[in-house]
Amino acid sequence: MKNFTNKVAAITGAASGMGRELALQMAAKGCHLALSDVNEKGLAETVAMAGKLGVKVTSQTLDVADREAMNAWAAQVVRDHGKVNLIFNNAGVALGALLESVKPEDFQWIMGINFWGVVWGTQAFLPYLKQAGEGHIINTSSLFGLLSVPTQGTYNSSKFAVRGFTEALRQELDIDKSGVSATCVHPGGIRTNIARAARIDATLHNKIGGTADDARMRFDKLLNTTTAASAARTIIRAVEGNKRRVLVGVDAMFLDKVARLLGSWYQPLTTLFAKQGMM
Repeated sequence: MKNFTNKVAAITGAASGMGRELALQMAAKGCHLALSDVNEKGLAETVAMAGKLGVKVTSQTLDVADREAMNAWAAQVVRDHGKVNLIFNNAGVALGALLESVKPEDFQWIMGINFWGVVWGTQAFLPYLKQAGEGHIINTSSLFGLLSVPTQGTYNSSKFAVRGFTEALRQELDIDKSGVSATCVHPGGIRTNIARAARIDATLHNKIGGTADDARMRFDKLLNTTTAASAARTIIRAVEGNKRRVLVGVDAMFLDKVARLLGSWYQPLTTLFAKQGMM
């Protein structure tokens, strides 16, 4: 998809960060928008900003883990806009926890948003993308969908699942030849609110010392290398180039090469960094 003028893009997690920047940059290219998030205030702010760029903008307060709500939103988007061409399954959350002691409800929470939200978004929108005759699905995985680190096992699980789902989806779409494609996005450290909004299991911060807020601050420092605006530009270029996978940020590019070069031997390195309190 080389031209976004008068196309329609649906974006989840649009209240802040990459979702907001994707909305603004797509609007600047003449793309109409259907935006969603659980954060009503932030979503309204994004709608107001994008609306100044001369495109039609609709919005829906939405929990992506709710399959029925996602199906209803996709149908509403088509009623409001007449079609939909792109779905950015961007919404995501973080959880710091040890796998030995993570609460089942916390594990279900992160998988519900990070993985099932991607699945439900894909299934809800794909039939409409095919009807439009030209479409693209953009699913956000992570650098942590390429390699794993201690204390992020739940996040790793969700993002590795997104990667596997999207890579299989792309192959099926290639076979289908319906005019719809898919890209898997692997951001490194992006300056967003995800770390500040993360859940931190009590067992984890008791073990590493400090409070839950201290743990969030450490996580936030890791995610402070690439701006959300820069990340959005990289993602949009990848869609224009119909890329299968896009690495966002120099940290993602570097650590992807490390994991490829070392294979499973990258794990002792991350273990060493974790022991030194760098993670």
